[in-house]
Amino acid sequence: MDAEADPPTRSRTERHKCFACYKQFKKKEHLVEHMKISYHTPHQPKCGVCQKHCKSFESLRNHLTGPLSRASCSRTFSAQGCDLCLKLYDSPSSLGKHREICHLSAPASLGTKILPFAGSVDEKYTTKGAKAIAINCGLVGGGTDGSLDLCARVCLVDEDENIIFHTYVQPQSAVTDYRYEITGLTEEHLRNSKSHKEVQDRILEILYNGESAWRLMSDSGKARLLVGHDLKRGLDCLRINYPGRLLRDTAKYRPLLKTNLVSHSLKYLTKTYLGYDIQTGEHDPYVDCVSVMRLYKRMRAQDHQVKGIGTPNSDSGFESQKAEELENMTPDELYQISKSDYKCWCLDSSIAAGLNS
Repeated sequence: MDAEADPPTRSRTERHKCFACYKQFKKKEHLVEHMKISYHTPHQPKCGVCQKHCKSFESLRNHLTGPLSRASCSRTFSAQGCDLCLKLYDSPSSLGKHREICHLSAPASLGTKILPFAGSVDEKYTTKGAKAIAINCGLVGGGTDGSLDLCARVCLVDEDENIIFHTYVQPQSAVTDYRYEITGLTEEHLRNSKSHKEVQDRILEILYNGESAWRLMSDSGKARLLVGHDLKRGLDCLRINYPGRLLRDTAKYRPLLKTNLVSHSLKYLTKTYLGYDIQTGEHDPYVDCVSVMRLYKRMRAQDHQVKGIGTPNSDSGFESQKAEELENMTPDELYQISKSDYKCWCLDSSIAAGLNS
């Protein structure tokens, strides 16, 4: 009888659990392979109840409130959790105070004015330390079917939600669809608009922040971070090539993606993480700019209590270890040598603090 009872006991003790996501494996080598491709680090969204790591905030939300949510986590979160940032608070009063801050109101719409308005770059934007700038482009249609994106309006705001540049832009080819229901633009808006080259030069002046072009690829310098949603689309229309390391795209940031790694819309992200509606009619470039900046700042403000392991392409601890050595490590030790596959925006906080000190 004892001999027959031994195998199940041994089978249970031989299961190997991931330190971060709690998946279990029959063989240690399978756990090692899981760790190599999961990129678990403290920078991943994490359940405040059970500490489970998730690949995105959507995965974490499903873990806390979805149909297959963990019961104990769901109960605690429903009583103590913020439905926007997904953090837990120890009392109803502290949760209530937090929600007053976390739930934001929509910014006032800039609207459409027939006469173009262009904000000037004042002295504080050319001498102050590098900070983030958010951009949004109003796109009209060109080509025979109106599907060709043409930039007709640009808005840039700073971290304090001040407009630092806004203007209408003369499209580089004939407009065949003003996409009025979305842009609110007509031919009159673009009649005396700025040339594409003039707008391009002004935007680069703001972003370079007095920095020489050859230094943009270095880690030092005064060039500003550029924040936006689906930045490639707008920058392609503006024909601006800006270093990827200086881009902060809410449509590409791993924690903000869907569980299948597809982008959410800015409309969805704003409602889900900031608590207000946008783009219910015409898309206002200032409102979109402010919203994407708020999303960036909310992600950047997370305090993961770690340094240096939220940077992608850093040497992985797995590469320097032999298979036998990895299999002899505990799940916690495997977690300690794991590296992130994306740069966490919380690391921007320390960089900005150093530049502005």
